[in-house]
Amino acid sequence: MAAAVIPYESGSYPLGLDVTSPQTVERWRPLLNWVLVIPHQLWLAVLLLGAEVLTFLGWFAILFTGRMPDSWTDYIAGAVRYQWRVESYLYAWTVQYPSFTPVSGHIDPGDYPAVLWCARAVERNRLTTFFRALLAIPHLVVLYLFGIVASLVLVAAWFVVLFTGRWPEGMRSFVIGFLRWQFRVQGYLSLLTDVYPPFDTAP
Repeated sequence: MAAAVIPYESGSYPLGLDVTSPQTVERWRPLLNWVLVIPHQLWLAVLLLGAEVLTFLGWFAILFTGRMPDSWTDYIAGAVRYQWRVESYLYAWTVQYPSFTPVSGHIDPGDYPAVLWCARAVERNRLTTFFRALLAIPHLVVLYLFGIVASLVLVAAWFVVLFTGRWPEGMRSFVIGFLRWQFRVQGYLSLLTDVYPPFDTAP
């Protein structure tokens, strides 16, 4: 795949994601993909632990200095991007097995069908950083309820793919929309951006 830079357009949310999916999916994938991603899930747990440590340190860095080191946010963005690639493969939205090497940085190089990008925050907001966890609570409550529905849709889609070899477009768009919202809140909590996420699943 050719390298591609995903630009941040004025008026859109600073963190976005997408995935280019094949029209058909091997029917065995709902049965085996979860096994194939186990090594990635273990490695992802380590990467996300590192991201949580940097987020914790970054919280203090922003409060006391008004900025967060670029290398820290590059790492966090890379870990979140890796998470999106693994989940896209798990749900058979792409059949290309992910690399174990995280791609750090805010710009996605476009070397994998699942892309995630985030505009770099220049000026940090100390006040919203201090109250970040509290500010995210309304999103977490709604996402919890939304996630129940998304889980049911995933189960239904699992059977559809198993018997037809295709992801129904409506179901696919619904689940990706839910995950887009979830990743935006995750990025907000991880201090990748100070822009409050919309209560929306749209790109």
